[in-house]
Amino acid sequence: MIKHSELILNPDGSVYHLNIRPEHVASKIITVGDPDRVGEVTKYFDTVTFTTQKREFKTTTGRCNGVDLTVISTGIGTDNIDIVLNELDALFNIDLGRREIKDTISSIDIFRIGTSGSMREEIPVDSYVMSAYGVGLDGLMHFYEEDASDAEVDIRNQASALLFDTLPGVKPYLSSGNPKLLERFKSFCIPGITVTAAGFYAPQGRELRLKPRATHYLDTLKNIRYQDIATTNFEMETSGIYGLAQKLGHRAISLNAIVANRVTGHFSQDSQKTIDTLIQKSLEVITA
Repeated sequence: MIKHSELILNPDGSVYHLNIRPEHVASKIITVGDPDRVGEVTKYFDTVTFTTQKREFKTTTGRCNGVDLTVISTGIGTDNIDIVLNELDALFNIDLGRREIKDTISSIDIFRIGTSGSMREEIPVDSYVMSAYGVGLDGLMHFYEEDASDAEVDIRNQASALLFDTLPGVKPYLSSGNPKLLERFKSFCIPGITVTAAGFYAPQGRELRLKPRATHYLDTLKNIRYQDIATTNFEMETSGIYGLAQKLGHRAISLNAIVANRVTGHFSQDSQKTIDTLIQKSLEVITA
């Protein structure tokens, strides 16, 4: 039996942070960072059957084009992803009443729809990137048992070697998107390697009043590649979603609306339209 201190439930039997029970969630789940963006997705639903919010975690479940979908806001960062992915998995694969892992494990599909910054001049604002891989500079997956593929070891070693001189304390890890889901979105998304940072400013090479420790950071990261796929963009959740999804037996894809180009210094003139278009295109594919 899983101890009460390890799997915390609310008085109504819902999982502690997400505040939802198994009947509240569909097996196809869209994650967004901003709680306000949940409504920007669900406004395209035919019906809404459930909604709740606790802290930054807002959940709405309904039907879109006849398909049951759940949309959950995660907030920012892989620390929140650790909560969301583990509690979602518990809803499907742990008998919450008995506090025991179920004999039959269920897989879920996770679609991250988020914003991101391009690290390449040729990937302009208002374009879309799907993450074939996520390079994690945040450290989350080092707390879990490792089981990396050859591709993941290759890219991880490249990142480690490139960053060693300027950021010797950073130990990159790498995780992969689900190949079948990636295939479904290739009609409008650029495949790339996404760098998941531990923060928004210095961890992504930005400088305001504090000077980043790493010099020529973007140029360094741009040298990471696997076969014909290169590093393309920065964000703050993908590697954690991919890493946990892989280990838990789920399928995941990260879809990125490019709203900033870090090389040219440009920011989208209508980022809301760019995000809304990604939402609509993604829903078409998810419910097809």
